[in-house]
Amino acid sequence: MSRRSAGLLVYRRSRDGGLCVLLVHMGGPFWQRRDEGAWSIPKGEYGDGEDPLAVARREFREELGQPPPAGDVVELGEFRQAGGKRIVVFAVEGDVDASDVRSNEFQMEWPRGSGQLRSFPEVDRAEWMRPELAKRKVVRGQVAAIDRLLAVTASGEDGPQAARR
Repeated sequence: MSRRSAGLLVYRRSRDGGLCVLLVHMGGPFWQRRDEGAWSIPKGEYGDGEDPLAVARREFREELGQPPPAGDVVELGEFRQAGGKRIVVFAVEGDVDASDVRSNEFQMEWPRGSGQLRSFPEVDRAEWMRPELAKRKVVRGQVAAIDRLLAVTASGEDGPQAARR
């Protein structure tokens, strides 16, 4: 069975009426010096019997250290990432302080082969981005979620995969 994740794509409208989306930069030594392709929608894995929206909200809180915005949530759909992982993405309009990230941490041996375990934040920063920039910075498998958000917000639609919750 392929791994499944759920994520929450938070967006806000700018003064000129355009959209900005909130992305997080992945933490740890592998991503430290990377920028393009090193950003993500806040997300996390879930198992059988777990509610994907509840997981998306929980992971948002764990990765940013603050609650997700309240409001109507739109399910944007399920998207396939590299390696076969599938991510269900939900969107909510709101505002979050991107400068106040307090992520949970993970441990790994670093440097490799050293036998030393070190802790790293799952997310080392967050940033509001225009969709054009976000699509260049986000991991390739999540670009379609940003495109779907743009389509939903432009038309106001509630399509078959865009159920309000």
